[in-house]
Amino acid sequence: MVIGVADSFRYSEKVSVSAEDKSRYLAFAQRTVKAAGASTLAYFRAQVEVQNKLSNGQFDPVTQADKSAEKIIRQAIERAYPNHGVYGEEYGFSQGNGLTWVIDPIDGTRAFVSGMLHWGVLLALFDGDQPIIGVMYQPYTDELFCGDGEQAFLLRGEDRRTLVTSSCTELSRAVLATTGYDWFTQSSRSQFDRLKRQVELCRVGGDCYLYAMVAMGTVHLGTDVALEAYDIQALIPIIRGAGGVVTTYDGNNPSLGGNILASSNASLHARALEALNGGSNIC
Repeated sequence: MVIGVADSFRYSEKVSVSAEDKSRYLAFAQRTVKAAGASTLAYFRAQVEVQNKLSNGQFDPVTQADKSAEKIIRQAIERAYPNHGVYGEEYGFSQGNGLTWVIDPIDGTRAFVSGMLHWGVLLALFDGDQPIIGVMYQPYTDELFCGDGEQAFLLRGEDRRTLVTSSCTELSRAVLATTGYDWFTQSSRSQFDRLKRQVELCRVGGDCYLYAMVAMGTVHLGTDVALEAYDIQALIPIIRGAGGVVTTYDGNNPSLGGNILASSNASLHARALEALNGGSNIC
């Protein structure tokens, strides 16, 4: 039963999951995003039709690649875990037993339709309070970023690399990245500018890929505003598993989205939150 989108997807009582089940869910997620990712490549750098999901003068693109990838993931979940819920960007929320798979079939559709590489297929499993596993797959480069909140790793072909965030703790040495400025309100742009003035380097563009680079240790701070749950959930266990921290700007649970800050470590995160909030350290 599909019951709408973001307004129906809420925190709920946490579902307990064993370590064995979590490992099995992670393996399933890896297989599933790779299958979905493979389906997107026929549309990448091709003459794909782009539709605008908005009618208010703004632009939120969707393509057949997004829709096909989400359908593949949903079908795999329905076969393997028919009692689980599903929440996807394109086809909404189907309630289940308290465990919910959260899908962004192509995070970075703007990059995708531009022929650029900063996009990926995202899949997380939400236990009602936190995403307990997450995967991000970039099929063109065959990079599969995985995490369960305790460990994180990158798979590329036969190679496996453990992901570890940077030990950088000083804002003056930090690399900051954001996807773009279009979604900032006047207030959140002021917050971002306070942080930007204190870092060594700021990069614009990246979508999910910039958060993978936080986990890898090459970017120290990643932030975006007005995110939905499907934009961030898969990335949270990857960053946390690599040693990083992810919260909202007020230091709270980021699982349902909002204004999000990801940092390499707790010390840097505290300093960044203080900068965002005008000198008020809320950690």
